Amino acid sequence: MNKVSTYLKESYDELLNKVTWPSWSELQQSTGIVLAATILITAMVWIMDFASSWILKFIYSFFK
Repeated sequence: MNKVSTYLKESYDELLNKVTWPSWSELQQSTGIVLAATILITAMVWIMDFASSWILKFIYSFFK
């Protein structure tokens, strides 16, 4: 049980004293970058899905 207590104390100390937290402006900038990347990747996946669906429908139309 002593090991668990030591671990928790050291983890708490590390969280408060050794971790470098971003400033508010850095956090906002990082959030904006992640949001923009998410929207871009989502759009790319949607375009690929739409294109592959159109191509498959075109190919399947030959076999009807």
